[in-house]
Amino acid sequence: MKPGCVRRAVLTGPKRGAGVRTQAVCLITTGLLLLPSVTALSGEQTAIATVKEERERARALGIVVGRYQPGPLNSITDVAGVKVGHVTLIRGEGALKPGEGPVRTGVTVVIPRDDVWNKKVPAGAFVLNGTGEMTGLAWVAESGFLEYPIALTSTLNVPRVANGVMNWMIARYPAIGITDDTLTPVVAECDDSRLNDSQGRHVTEGDVVRALEGAKGGPVAEGSVGAGTGMVSYGFKGGIGTASRRLPEAEGGYTVGVLVNANHGRREDLVVNGVPVGKLYDREGAPLGSAPPGPTPPPALSRNSPVAGQSEGSIIVIIATDAPTDSRQLGRLAKRAALGLARTGSTARHGSGDFMLAFSTGNVIPHYPQERTFSMNHLADTHLNPLFTATVEATEEAILNALMMASTVVGRDGRRVEAISQQRLRALLAGGR
Repeated sequence: MKPGCVRRAVLTGPKRGAGVRTQAVCLITTGLLLLPSVTALSGEQTAIATVKEERERARALGIVVGRYQPGPLNSITDVAGVKVGHVTLIRGEGALKPGEGPVRTGVTVVIPRDDVWNKKVPAGAFVLNGTGEMTGLAWVAESGFLEYPIALTSTLNVPRVANGVMNWMIARYPAIGITDDTLTPVVAECDDSRLNDSQGRHVTEGDVVRALEGAKGGPVAEGSVGAGTGMVSYGFKGGIGTASRRLPEAEGGYTVGVLVNANHGRREDLVVNGVPVGKLYDREGAPLGSAPPGPTPPPALSRNSPVAGQSEGSIIVIIATDAPTDSRQLGRLAKRAALGLARTGSTARHGSGDFMLAFSTGNVIPHYPQERTFSMNHLADTHLNPLFTATVEATEEAILNALMMASTVVGRDGRRVEAISQQRLRALLAGGR
């Protein structure tokens, strides 16, 4: 790849969002369609860090999850008003120099709606296994709403990212902390130290502001981008994935969109559309399609060092819907995301951090109501079942899209985490074992 080249997501399939592939583009920019703000010492190093390869989303590979149809983009941004932004940081190579690099990290932001501070969205959360952190959940649980963007990043970057969100919010709402309320940002983390110089805490407050300023609706870049740059899932390269479901009009016509940062699971546990792909992937005599990837042997690791394919891991799941649901109901939706996670093979191990946060754009909670009461639409609990199913399906497909769209990454100490071979995967799924 020439100096200055980055990779962008390109729609190739029908309007339903079945086909998205990656393509090299020779410029560096901040935005949603391009691999945003890739910081690299040279184009050569960028090429070394992320292996150029054409990738397709799960649906384009014939992996059809569930019975409901996706929205036009098969993305969390199919929920009107939702915006996503990434800043991806890639620089340096070779041996780890704590505090200096190599850098394989970033930040991803989800903005529920414009002016979410004054027009809050109902929200609810669920923690399946809590070996991790999503800040701000105590206030979400107490208030029942969300009033600022959600940020995803790596573990040791959480305080800096929170500061970046605060800076962005204060710039937009200067009365915060003076004559207005203060804020406790929602920042969710996964550990990318297998590939990244985690101690360096390379995501700056400015990077967070750039991600927020560059957030857009429309197609969302997936895989090894933003917060997903250094993530590993089921022993393959993981990262950002998204999907959506649109209910038929007879069931309300509502949209459910999901975005994940996948950094979880063990290779042998991976299930794709009911096929135990993880168990078959490296097995001698399994349908080949192509030879299994040959990872670069890593340097000697201590007994307790994390090894690709044997991580406890974590996953963050963000669920958006336009259905008029309240906080209690959104907490129930967040629980169902755990079922979508389970369908891909996860058992939420002891060391895993599995955090699910759901919000609805179907109602507005005013910042300082002038009247004693305000009105909200409320979907009857007896009509929630289609939303539950849509959440499960979209979560499962978002995780698969994270795996499908991730590119192979070479990180600290020359550690190489391979993207799943789509040719081999096709062969295994065709075998139907």
